[in-house]
Amino acid sequence: MGSKLDDRSARHDRYYRAAKKSHYAARSIYKLEEINERFKIFKKGQRVLDLGCRPGSWLQFASEKVGPKGRVVGLDRTPLDIEVAENVSTLVGDILAMDAAEIRGDIPCFQVVLTDMAPDTTGVALTDQIRSAELFTRALEISAEVGCPNGSFVGKIFMGKGFQEATTLAKKFYKKTKMIRPDATRKSSKEVYIVGTERRTG
Repeated sequence: MGSKLDDRSARHDRYYRAAKKSHYAARSIYKLEEINERFKIFKKGQRVLDLGCRPGSWLQFASEKVGPKGRVVGLDRTPLDIEVAENVSTLVGDILAMDAAEIRGDIPCFQVVLTDMAPDTTGVALTDQIRSAELFTRALEISAEVGCPNGSFVGKIFMGKGFQEATTLAKKFYKKTKMIRPDATRKSSKEVYIVGTERRTG
């Protein structure tokens, strides 16, 4: 009984409480906020693609940062439970089953591609790492197809099997890549974020 209470207490940490108070969909918004503070990803008027956008906190943050003249598109397998701003639209679909043209729609290219996706975890570390790397790699491939020249990418991936290959691929698509583990990441988590900037065009 005590362990369950301890777990709930850890999950309902200061980031969780801050998100709740500010009416954000999830505590993960503070991970993206820190990444943006360090790498200056967002600018007014940008077009942003968020792959695996549920529960919606990254959509909320991106929407605020790009402003009313910007545009944010989110994709997830399940419809959102929250209302989105006027500059946000969402698609329902599986990133592993859709091609880039379906996701792009009428948008010429995206200046920023994001993914905070995690696999449906099995509890088997090796399996979860491989699935995380698969999602990250697919998001990277989509960013290479729909991203604007000199655009940026932010993606979550679990450390472990497949990590090295995935980060090598990121360097192929982006001139500059950095790894970051934001302060809002839970201590028990194996996740890190890869930030790619200055997308290569050749």
